[in-house]
Amino acid sequence: MDIVLIKIAQVVAAFSLLIILHEGGHFLFAKLFKIRVEKFYLFFDFPIMTPRPQFAFLTYRQGKISLLKYTKYTTVKSEDSSAQPDYKASAYSVASISKGKVEFCKWEHGLEKIAEEESKQPTYATEYGIGWLPLGGYVNISGMIDESKQQLSADPKPWEFRTKPAWQRLLVMLGGIIVNFITAFVIYMAVLFTWGESYVKPTDITNGMKFSTAAKADGFKDGDVVIKTDGKEVKTWSINVLRDISNSKEVTVLREGQEVAIKMPEEMNMLEMAQSNPPYMDILIPFNIDSIIPGSPAETAGLKVGDVITELNGEKLNDFNDLVYQLAAMKGSLTENSTAADSLKLRSVTLVVNNQDTLKPVLTQEFTLGFSNPAPKYDITTQEYGLLECIPAGISSGWEKLCNYVNDLKYLFSAQGAKSVSGVIGITNIFPETWDWQKFWLLTALLSIALGVMNVLPIPALDGGHAIFAIYEIVTRRKPSDKVLEKAQYVGFAILIGLLILATWNDISRLLGL
Repeated sequence: MDIVLIKIAQVVAAFSLLIILHEGGHFLFAKLFKIRVEKFYLFFDFPIMTPRPQFAFLTYRQGKISLLKYTKYTTVKSEDSSAQPDYKASAYSVASISKGKVEFCKWEHGLEKIAEEESKQPTYATEYGIGWLPLGGYVNISGMIDESKQQLSADPKPWEFRTKPAWQRLLVMLGGIIVNFITAFVIYMAVLFTWGESYVKPTDITNGMKFSTAAKADGFKDGDVVIKTDGKEVKTWSINVLRDISNSKEVTVLREGQEVAIKMPEEMNMLEMAQSNPPYMDILIPFNIDSIIPGSPAETAGLKVGDVITELNGEKLNDFNDLVYQLAAMKGSLTENSTAADSLKLRSVTLVVNNQDTLKPVLTQEFTLGFSNPAPKYDITTQEYGLLECIPAGISSGWEKLCNYVNDLKYLFSAQGAKSVSGVIGITNIFPETWDWQKFWLLTALLSIALGVMNVLPIPALDGGHAIFAIYEIVTRRKPSDKVLEKAQYVGFAILIGLLILATWNDISRLLGL
């Protein structure tokens, strides 16, 4: 339970920070161009319905703080049937503080009169708040197509978004994205300055790498170490190496002390490489049994420290990786219809040890033997960065992550890519089980890049969709009609809801093992 809470706390902290900064980018440019910002909220304070009953845990406006505020709207029909309906508002606060005066359980009526008077003024006090629905945040900018229809049906005001030049509206919509990218770069700078960068050089991986059958068909051999992709040096082993290999025409490996160039196939799919089982490429782990668990199948069968398992059920094992892969495949072969007898039969294995002794243990129900075979420890290189050095290094690191994320978007439109889309649960699981500040900030920077890239996509209802219409207006000098923009919003929301459903389904499927 503690692990779950720690993961949730990290997700909430990371997204809260990023939401505030993202919406703050819109807010900053809106204020810069003297556009009225009515509300600035972390999390949403309303459900999807009109009129909107709004609930917020905390609000602040013109020096007044309200706790647990509920705002109720009542529809008032106009005598003109063609006119948009008006709304009267009243609010209930459990507690409010204004000018040092504390009031409890207070109803406020006639808010629509205040709003009517304020609507005539060019200056406006923004309401800041924390809503009840933790699915994002927003800034309510006057005169945007996704705000009140009643507001848009009135005569345009000079402080409204819709009356500003297209280039100003473009910057307002891109403000959040710009801040996301800047945030990521700054975080990478700070992480490099604080902790430096630790990694294992490819040349220090003395046992080399383990490759799948598909990788061997591409030209790799067990024990190879990838040192260059298209002439670019590989700094360390990570998922990025697979990405570079998939995009390369030639990969250079270190094989038995010699550099060997391998021509890569024209079409390679990084997602397939990353999700393949056994892995396309992994750290090679030789047999190094250093302890036997008392009472385990290994001890019962007579396995000893220092032994090397050379065969499993007649299949040759070259290293510990092969044993792990085969045991995983055996476990995966069990189905829902498998009986206890089926499991017992499958777990009754035959081992050949040291190429001579035959052992017949019965694996645990988790398909393990019960011994420790630690991965080899390689020399770690740590590079420190000074205050001036961390700036270009942080920008370079952030730019590389940004380019990699954009490059990976092409997989989103494949079946495998769709399955890899994650929702809140999936994102929560990428955070470590213990609070590690370095990992927290690195993941926050990566999420900031992801948030920026996703928002820049030309989908109506996202910042990128608004930006496309602004760019269209700048180029053609023609402004799209409000009806076109409104219909585009509906399409955009439908796409977003579809993505949300897909991500949620993927999360549930992974939890259920589907």
